[in-house]
Amino acid sequence: MKVYVQSVNFNAYKSLIEFIEKKLNGLEKFYDKIVDSEVYLKVQQTSEKENKTVEIKVNVPGNDIVVKKQSKTFEEGTMLAV
Repeated sequence: MKVYVQSVNFNAYKSLIEFIEKKLNGLEKFYDKIVDSEVYLKVQQTSEKENKTVEIKVNVPGNDIVVKKQSKTFEEGTMLAV
């Protein structure tokens, strides 16, 4: 599955992108008709510790599945969303 990662207003590390791709490719065990995925990483400018937002859009035939999670790290947000 092709995974498109967009980081808004910052440059994501290669290790973070590889982590996200690995976790999303694991979804194919549960549903094999996934076309691709789009991931948006954003940092909210707040004083809260949970200021990192992960939004995942999974494109499947006929529908799109969108999950948005806010957490302390992008890795944690990805795990919660998947």
